[in-house]
Amino acid sequence: MKSQNDLLSATGTTIFTVMSALAVEHGAINLGQGFPDYDGPSDVIHAAAAALLDGRNQYPPMTGLPELREAVAAANRRFYGLEVDPKAEVVVTSGATEAITACLMAVLNPGDECVLIEPLYDTYLPVVRLLGAVPKLVRLSPPKWELPRAELAAAFGPKTKAILLNTPMNPAGKVFTAAELAFVADLLQRHDCYAICDEVYEHLTFDGWKHIPLMTLPGMRERCMRIGSAGKTFSLTGWKVGYVTCDRSLAPNVAKAHQNLTFTTPPNLQRGVAVGLMKDDRYFAELSATLQAKRDLLAAGLARLGFGVLETQGSYFVTTDVRPLGWTGDDVAFCRTLTQEAKVTAIPVTAFYAQPDAPNHYVRFAFCKGDAVLTEALRRIEAWLAARRGTAAAVA
Repeated sequence: MKSQNDLLSATGTTIFTVMSALAVEHGAINLGQGFPDYDGPSDVIHAAAAALLDGRNQYPPMTGLPELREAVAAANRRFYGLEVDPKAEVVVTSGATEAITACLMAVLNPGDECVLIEPLYDTYLPVVRLLGAVPKLVRLSPPKWELPRAELAAAFGPKTKAILLNTPMNPAGKVFTAAELAFVADLLQRHDCYAICDEVYEHLTFDGWKHIPLMTLPGMRERCMRIGSAGKTFSLTGWKVGYVTCDRSLAPNVAKAHQNLTFTTPPNLQRGVAVGLMKDDRYFAELSATLQAKRDLLAAGLARLGFGVLETQGSYFVTTDVRPLGWTGDDVAFCRTLTQEAKVTAIPVTAFYAQPDAPNHYVRFAFCKGDAVLTEALRRIEAWLAARRGTAAAVA
């Protein structure tokens, strides 16, 4: 038999699938994958359910139902002051991952260079490579995750076509500052590049941090493709509804890519999301406040148990350093052992790096779970650590 696609054949099963399967095998609490264990707003769900029965279940418009595109445009205006034409500058996709792929397809040609920032979501690198483009990796370093400006500038050159920017950032929990975004914007203008902006956690920010879309900065309106996610904004990750906001000069290519990936997205779910995006400001404030309380519950508990807990400004995740626990192995071994012995699952942060010299002593926990689940996870970890210390003392 002739060989199959080399890149896909060489790509392993994602760490999320591996760790989730291990969690099931050992009856562990899964704080690895970033999905809530509770449903989103009932009015949004009921709107989608009712839409199944209204006789409009055939193909919707390829770029999205008018009511959802209008709701996306209205949200851009309400939250960020962006004036968007819903007919020409919004494309609805089957999830944000598809949106990321469609946006990369819209601008990258084989041989183009695309700047990526580590640690990164595991879809970014394979898609860039599948398109025949060349990734140029720039690394942020814990615990502060500050933007290394000299390294970023050095990654841009004559072949650079785009940067893929994730803020708020997974897994770092970082919200890029206005100054950092201004530096990125200057590079884009100087090198005449585009930005694919993964902003799925835009409403999940804490401690007064506010998300600033790169698209709102001077000169960025025509260069940015801004990606949002109903799954993250409404705690409905299984719906897989995303949306791209971009200039009318970019939207046709994004739509053509979408046409060749999924073509369209279930119309009833689109109607439900349209209801969600029109919810009042209180919903969005309560969303971030509720998640901030969950972050605080888990972060304080892990700190009390001896983990080094890094700051989380946004997203679903807390990153921790396991060295203060006395752990001398790597992050993968820690997560496997934690799952098997403590019955709690986390994700090794090395999974978010493409290069082999990544820091290997950080693990990521998801806090988008019920408080009782988070409390039980902490209890299990505490018991496991006590048992390990007891065993070590007995051996000594």
